[in-house]
Amino acid sequence: MDHLGIPRRRFLKASGATLVGLGAAGLPTLVPARALGATYSTPGAKDRLNIALIGVGGMGSGHLGYMLARQSRGDVNVVAVCDVDENRLAAAVKSTGGKATPYRDYRYILERADVDAVVIATPDHWHAVQTVHACEAGKHVYVEKPACCTIEEGKAMVRAAREHKVAVQVGSQGRSQREAFYAHQYIANGMIGRVHTVKCWHYATPSDDHPVPDSEPPPELDWDLWLGPLPWRPFNRRYLHGVFRWLLESGGGQIRDRGAHVMSNALHFTGSDHTGPVSIETKGRVPTKGLWDSAIEMEVTYQFKNPDWTLIWAQPGEMVPYPDRERVKNEGIREGYGAVYYGDKDKLVVWVGDGQVYTEKKALEYQPPPDGVQVPKSPRFDHHEDWFEGIKTGRKTIMNIEAGVATAFLCVLGNLSLICGRKLHWDPVKQEIVGDEQARRLMSRPQRYPYTL
Repeated sequence: MDHLGIPRRRFLKASGATLVGLGAAGLPTLVPARALGATYSTPGAKDRLNIALIGVGGMGSGHLGYMLARQSRGDVNVVAVCDVDENRLAAAVKSTGGKATPYRDYRYILERADVDAVVIATPDHWHAVQTVHACEAGKHVYVEKPACCTIEEGKAMVRAAREHKVAVQVGSQGRSQREAFYAHQYIANGMIGRVHTVKCWHYATPSDDHPVPDSEPPPELDWDLWLGPLPWRPFNRRYLHGVFRWLLESGGGQIRDRGAHVMSNALHFTGSDHTGPVSIETKGRVPTKGLWDSAIEMEVTYQFKNPDWTLIWAQPGEMVPYPDRERVKNEGIREGYGAVYYGDKDKLVVWVGDGQVYTEKKALEYQPPPDGVQVPKSPRFDHHEDWFEGIKTGRKTIMNIEAGVATAFLCVLGNLSLICGRKLHWDPVKQEIVGDEQARRLMSRPQRYPYTL
């Protein structure tokens, strides 16, 4: 067995590498097979993107299904899949007909010269580190939202993408939805006037009402790799899968989960991707028992300047029912979250915000004049397709890393204001908390070697 707990023969076969010794921290040092004269099969390499998926459970399984459908049409090859859970990894390999190479550690994927792009759908605390490492390896990146857990991480992601000139798409797919385009078009062309307030609503974050004791991790899980940059701690079933979202370390609650969708659209529709609030004030109710520590209820008020407008994240907030009840029933429209855009002439409601976006009939029927404002539109209203276009043409994706980080900063700052118990002041140009040294120290956090930026 090697240090990572993978049987030596299976590990070497899966990684396509040769073990030549132990490096820092006792980790195996591997030389990619290509360095020893081996080559990878890349049929149609000039026409197809070779894709690797890092994290193939939850959203990752959906991304894999999408990529396999694209592969059947001949424009991508799924060449590798990676997960720290062997059950999920085995299921992913099976879905590719056994053709994709399995990996437990994403770093060996980044060593492969034939991999053009990666899709990262790991827990939130891994997003920044894996994205930065992928950019440094010259890979294009689709990374799930939220982009980052800290301010420092977000800045590192933007810097890496720019320096290495790769296309990055953050998975706030609501921007690519058909009705999001019509809502954006309606607002951008002044149909509700100048937007002065956006009120988001969402249901509460769950609480850990039935805590369980720490235990040994299941045999199929590499617990050390799951933790990655987080401090080491004993395994507990309340940490995963999926429920990592309810811990501030690895998730951050509903504001960082769905807030990364709803507030992404708010920045997009108001043309505020490259600005930011000047103040953030949060009030809320936090759990009193169990491991989950994200706010159960919270209200965050963000004040923007030049132009002046207010963004409010209200959890739960005041839900607005979708008016077409038959459509709600037939299409399964989720009304539990959305936003109301208030202008000085009118208002517009936008429901949901991620893989579904719905808006009012007046926006759907609106036709802008020939000289009207033209807003971005993803090809075929497809978020992945927009990423592919970014890779091929070099243009900015609709949810590029700068926009993804700007949205993630809203989520991070909302939580930090609640943790500190006071209003925070933010410099949107320097992207720093100002006038509060205690809060400034929370813009970053230590990362566990070797899983560092």
